[in-house]
Order: sequence, then C-alpha cells, then structure tokens
Amino acid sequence: MLLNKLFKSVLEQDRAPIVICDLEHTIVYMNPVAIERYHKDLTGQSLKKCHNEKSNELIDKVVDWFRKSADNNIVYTYNNEKENKDVYMVALRDENGELIGYYEKHEFKNRETVKPYNFWKE
Repeated sequence: MLLNKLFKSVLEQDRAPIVICDLEHTIVYMNPVAIERYHKDLTGQSLKKCHNEKSNELIDKVVDWFRKSADNNIVYTYNNEKENKDVYMVALRDENGELIGYYEKHEFKNRETVKPYNFWKE
C-alpha cells in the first residue's frame, strides 16, 4: 500500500504531463499537470478520441511493437520545438513482463534556471 502511495506521489509531483492508458487505450490516470495542459480530466475516456486517424494508427503500431517483445519498451515519437522537448511512448509492464499499458514521456531540454536548493529566502 505504501508503495502505491509513493508511486502516485511521484506521478503527481512530476512537472511534465503524464497520461497513462491501458491496452484498450482508455485513459486510467492523468497527473495534475496533464489535466491543466489539456484543460480537463479525460480519465475514463479513450485516448483515441483525442487524436486524428494518422496518430491513432501510429499509436496502434507502437503498442503492437511493445507486444512483440518485453525488450520493446520505449519509442521516440516527436520533438516539440516550441517547448524544447522530446516525447516518447513508454511501455508499462507487470512483474512478469506482460504489457499492461503505456504512457507518454516528456523530456525537456531546457537547463534549469532556479538556483540549486533554492527553497529558503535569501
């Protein structure tokens, strides 16, 4: 139980949007940043309703690739120049290596501008 709380806290504290889907493409979790970014909580809805036909075909291809091998776990999907980040689809697997879902990972490239350990007033 504590481990679940810890994992949920990690997701909720992340500064990047996190949207987790099951294998039916149902959104099962959105962190607060994702809800703010997409202007609503889409939990329980199909991710495919949020994408065009070409994007849905690519999502299906990636999930099929994830299914082919437990070693197939991350795919670079695009670079967002405006936000200076790369975006990936990442497989989620159970303790036996079985595919149970996926999520989109955002890796920002901007250097941090806050001073290290800047949590006190100077």
